[in-house]
Amino acid sequence: MFPMKWTAGLVLACAAFGTHGAQAQQRQQAQQQPQQFASDDDVFAALREAARRDDGVKAFDLSSRLSNYAIPSYIEYYRLKPQVRNLPNAEIRDFLKRHEGSAIADRLRNDWLLELGRARDWTTFDEQYPQFVLDDDTQVKCYALMSRIERGHNVAADARALLVSPRDYGEACPALVMRLAETRQFTDDDLWDQVRLAAEFNSPNLMRKLALATDAPEGLIAQAYDKPAAIIARSASGSRAQHEAFLIAVGRVARNNLEQAGAEVLGASSYLSPRELATGWAMVAMQAAQKLQPDAVEYWKKTTGAAMSLDGYQWRVRSALRAGNWAMVKSGIEAMPATLRDDSPWVYWLGRACKAQGQREQADALFKSISAVNGFYGQLALEELGQKIIIPPRAAAPSEEDMAAMSANQGFRRAFRFFDMNMRFEGYREWNWQLRRMTERQLLAAAEFARRNNVLDRMVNTSDRTKTEFDFTQRFPSPHHDIMHPATRDLGLDKAWVYGLIRQESRFIQTARSHVGASGLMQLMPATAKEVARKIGMPDFSQARINEIGTNILLGTNYLYMVLQSLDGSQPLATAAYNAGPNRPKAWRSTLTRPVEGAIFAETIPFAETRGYVKNVMSNATYYAALFENAPQSLKARMGTIAPKGYSGSENGEPF
Repeated sequence: MFPMKWTAGLVLACAAFGTHGAQAQQRQQAQQQPQQFASDDDVFAALREAARRDDGVKAFDLSSRLSNYAIPSYIEYYRLKPQVRNLPNAEIRDFLKRHEGSAIADRLRNDWLLELGRARDWTTFDEQYPQFVLDDDTQVKCYALMSRIERGHNVAADARALLVSPRDYGEACPALVMRLAETRQFTDDDLWDQVRLAAEFNSPNLMRKLALATDAPEGLIAQAYDKPAAIIARSASGSRAQHEAFLIAVGRVARNNLEQAGAEVLGASSYLSPRELATGWAMVAMQAAQKLQPDAVEYWKKTTGAAMSLDGYQWRVRSALRAGNWAMVKSGIEAMPATLRDDSPWVYWLGRACKAQGQREQADALFKSISAVNGFYGQLALEELGQKIIIPPRAAAPSEEDMAAMSANQGFRRAFRFFDMNMRFEGYREWNWQLRRMTERQLLAAAEFARRNNVLDRMVNTSDRTKTEFDFTQRFPSPHHDIMHPATRDLGLDKAWVYGLIRQESRFIQTARSHVGASGLMQLMPATAKEVARKIGMPDFSQARINEIGTNILLGTNYLYMVLQSLDGSQPLATAAYNAGPNRPKAWRSTLTRPVEGAIFAETIPFAETRGYVKNVMSNATYYAALFENAPQSLKARMGTIAPKGYSGSENGEPF
């Protein structure tokens, strides 16, 4: 049963929510005609969905049917969530106190902090924010900075560091920008940088909202986004706002016509300040870079002093990598903000640039700094130091005492319950919450506990967290080997590569389903599965069989073989094709003017998802090969060289 204090609070909450009019009538109807469910699990799933939709009436009704359910804290949370805005603070504090230290309490505190921020209740917000353990919500962080402003703090530097990804802004971050403008902590440059960033991220509504913090006439910035030709026709003369509208319009034109956009920037050079002119060229260069155009480097050379996004800094270096311009690679990385420059990809490529310029000692120091990082760039760094990729010694197995502690962990038990109901988001939250303070020995035990319960994705994820003790049989499992071995052998496929792909695709979740409809271990799209089944003469195929392990592996390996054959046997190209479709890697390769090493090709893939996917799959495959063959491996050799189709020239002698 629900606690008396909570029940009383719900009565107050329902009064606040609305005990009259349409809402009361809906609740009355719901009570009179209760929906029928096959099981309590179905009721729970419906309750979860009602909470997601902020349907307080339905959540109230459904939660009342689950008085003896196995996860009472979540029933209570789902019942409270839609009403957080109206509940008395005392009722929320009561929930947090009774469930102190739990994942679901931290989740409710996250919801409450958002409401406190919206209400500008900074006293309560400041009391609760230090207790928000995960602190992973950008909107909450924006509200926290707003609260600091109200206490007289200058937060401009922290805001600039935070406000880099408009897709995470929500309601809070535009409000923060407005407040920074009102208090003059943000300069005009800061404000316009945010407007242009929203345009770059294709967020026109956010762009218009942020433009309100500037002195731009109403509708000017919206027109620059929606009707760029009209803005460009007026030229770039006039006020700062007109200059900025021109720059946004140039960025829009550059998406379809780089030559015209470049001509417009050149023609406006007498009206623009040096920073504005450089920013205009950056608008053109960004589009040229993402289209993998060879002249992108020439555009980037004109961007010194430009206002650039984090993506801009990275694409400037990627263009230089494709062109083999190591001096530009080096200067581009050195110009990055420190937080970006210190990421392992750019540490590696800076090392490569130093090596290309004869600065071997500096290069080796950079390679050594990331060589212990397990993954794509750590592996490449090892090879630059003259070593190969091997599997580290396996840590001692967890004791039975260690395993008993994992078995007794109620958070893990809740996670398994959620996994059984295919509620993976909630399961991941519960599982990961338990890992926060674990030692490496405990992490290995937790991973082993997941293995024994056949939750392989949690085994991989948990074991991946260790830094000094390793069990690569946990990190790189090879289940269903009795099916996989003959499937890859008969096709002549590299089994390590296929396992590396599955590890990235589904983490071995048999019922995994992507947001676009791909399913099973090898994440097959229904149309692809049907076509492959037809080509291999599979007589009894049906869509219902896609998730069957044997069927999924048979169809997936055959499709991978077909893609590999169509791309000259290149694993990096075929990996990209498996993720992005077979035509895209062909188009990306067609823009090459010379052969490039596979790692450069991977780093310059225009799609962020595919770029990360290729690097992860190829890194995985290298580790799997080391496990299967019990011998050192080379990621560089596996990545190979990617050349334009039909290329017959000689190598240009640049260091690979």
